[in-house]
Amino acid sequence: MGTARYKHYYPGGYYHIYNRGVNKQDIFLDEQDYFQYLKRLRQYKEEHQVSLCCYCLMTNHLHLIARQNFEEPIYKFIQSLHTSYGMYFNKKYGRVGPLWQDRFKQKNIEDDGLLLYISFYVHLNPLLDGMVNNLADYKWSSYPDYAGLRQGTLCEKDIVLQGLSLDEYVQAMNGCKNDIQDRKEVRKLIKDSP
Repeated sequence: MGTARYKHYYPGGYYHIYNRGVNKQDIFLDEQDYFQYLKRLRQYKEEHQVSLCCYCLMTNHLHLIARQNFEEPIYKFIQSLHTSYGMYFNKKYGRVGPLWQDRFKQKNIEDDGLLLYISFYVHLNPLLDGMVNNLADYKWSSYPDYAGLRQGTLCEKDIVLQGLSLDEYVQAMNGCKNDIQDRKEVRKLIKDSP
């Protein structure tokens, strides 16, 4: 592989990573599927020495924010994770072919303020998509950890919090909720890949 295609991967780089099921089909059909993805997320983030900042698993798509800590490009972490989960899913449901719509998409996050803002977007997904009325009710996200409702160890919250208390984080996120609901205006900040 040439380096030109992957030149935007660098140690210390933060990335908003997202993907969806092929044809927008569900990638999580029951609780076991969510647990299996999270189990693999922990395994591969440790194997590839990636820092996970936050995540949200929806029924047909997902969002991660992660930091590449060493020279190995972060795409190798995602390849391992999504190949493993795809094999699990296909075996469990007796299906063949790709689970994912495409190679994952990502956006470099090069600003601390943007890192915080995109974490709000990631955490607000279940609310914005009408899956819950209260984010505290959605357990397939790191939001309960950021809200102090759960003591999860999967994410390194301090990276995103940047000195904010958990209460201050939740207040700031709630203050941005209306802006984020108008997804058309924030789509470029959140989703455009380089």
